[in-house]
Amino acid sequence: MNFLFVALGGALGSVLRYFLSLVIPKVAGFPWPTFVANVLGCLCIGIFSGLFLKCDFLSPNLKLFLVTGFCGGFTTFSTFANENLALLQSGKIGMFIAYALTSFVLGVAACAGGIYLMGYNR
Repeated sequence: MNFLFVALGGALGSVLRYFLSLVIPKVAGFPWPTFVANVLGCLCIGIFSGLFLKCDFLSPNLKLFLVTGFCGGFTTFSTFANENLALLQSGKIGMFIAYALTSFVLGVAACAGGIYLMGYNR
């Protein structure tokens, strides 16, 4: 049954990520759709994690659906890695550095912000 919760959440996250790729344009070669999906996904996983840390009455199945499934399907590390490689191969070193560093820094900050928004302090 756990696989079903992960699969349903993953399907929803994947469809939302695909939607972002349709509505958010790449500007000057910067992969905005993946960047936005990853930062939003980090915020979501922070919010969900904070919620589950704070509210022990929530179902473990809901956690599988939201954290493992939805966030796993929505965020895109493999795409992120591939886009970084493409930037390097095309000689766009500055854009590679900007994309990699801002994704990492904003991702960690968004995750921490989500946990903070849920009122949980580690």
